[in-house]
Amino acid sequence: MIFMEFLETFWVILLELAPYLLLGLLIAGLLNAFVSRNFITRHLGKNNFTSVFKAALLGVPLPLCSCGVIPTGIAFKKQGASNGSTVSFLVSTPQTGVDSILVSYSMLSLPWAIFRPIVAFVTGIAAGMLTPTENNVESNQVNEEELSTGGSLFDKIFKYAFIDFLQDISRALIVGIILAALISLFVPEELFSQYLSYPLMNMLIILVVSVPLYVCATGSVPIAAALLMKGLSPGAALVFLMAGPATNAATLTVLWNSLGKKITLVYLGTIVVFSFGFGVLIDYLLPSHWFLVESISAIGHQHHLIPDWLSMASAVILIAALSFAEIKKLIPHKIELNTMEKAYKIEGMTCNHCKANVERALNTVEGISSLEVDLEAGVAKIEGNASHEKVKAAVEGVGYGFKGEMS
Repeated sequence: MIFMEFLETFWVILLELAPYLLLGLLIAGLLNAFVSRNFITRHLGKNNFTSVFKAALLGVPLPLCSCGVIPTGIAFKKQGASNGSTVSFLVSTPQTGVDSILVSYSMLSLPWAIFRPIVAFVTGIAAGMLTPTENNVESNQVNEEELSTGGSLFDKIFKYAFIDFLQDISRALIVGIILAALISLFVPEELFSQYLSYPLMNMLIILVVSVPLYVCATGSVPIAAALLMKGLSPGAALVFLMAGPATNAATLTVLWNSLGKKITLVYLGTIVVFSFGFGVLIDYLLPSHWFLVESISAIGHQHHLIPDWLSMASAVILIAALSFAEIKKLIPHKIELNTMEKAYKIEGMTCNHCKANVERALNTVEGISSLEVDLEAGVAKIEGNASHEKVKAAVEGVGYGFKGEMS
């Protein structure tokens, strides 16, 4: 009986989330195809407000989670981006994206869908302006040919959106929906309601949990919706939606090692302070009914723009795509080398953006005639006469661990 109730709740959440998530994935594919990395890099190179502003503006719609945005930001930094614009991009990007904005509209409300990107944008600008300008890393000019990921337009849009990118977020998204369904069923209504007169306590508890935790911007939405229904204050929900996707223990460690202590403290401090600040704004100054969610079943009726048949079709497509993504991860990968290839073990690659960053870094190494990076195995297969030291420097230069040649 309880299991059937769980399945029913899971299905309702999926029905409301799927159409908007699929649309968001499509937009992500279009961004990947038509907004080049070289275009982004050209606008992030100066230590001024304009560069920081552009970095935040470009970061908000990009569908990158914290694990993907860190190496991307480091790569931008090495290609000439300023400290301020790099941190602005790192702060604004993981908090939201086109997919999570649409899912926020679907599962929360229009005010949430508007407020989240504004918060990410403002926080990114603040972090960029507070970032120290010294210790700039020597830039490497990278031309458009080096940055191109290759492949047909179809691959750049649809393969990227519905296979590569979805594979990056599939597990976090599934866990998020499952947790949302479990919270809806098992968390008592009075758990947070008894603290409604202490919203700052709500925020503090959520912040302590969110900072070390990894959750993607899209996967965090159903969890936030379920917590709101159980009485969590909207301000505390915003703290979770900001700090959860933007920070986790692994992200902070990589930042500390790659960009230094000062920049890492600015990154973390800005997210903590501004999440509290915007949380207070929601709880004390803005109309509370804008940000409340009454029940899972009522979510779809707040803005019933999607016909039932389309919601069901989208849910079925999403289930199939998520299943394919997870099955692909479980298939064992054999490392087969020809007599001219060497295989190097690389640590820290967690998504297809990580894989692309390693490929771009290795493509700049003199002496490599061909290469293939296997994400699941954590291995780079290289053909050519490039030295061990140059390969190591390229991999570590974009924030990944180099564990040496495999025997």
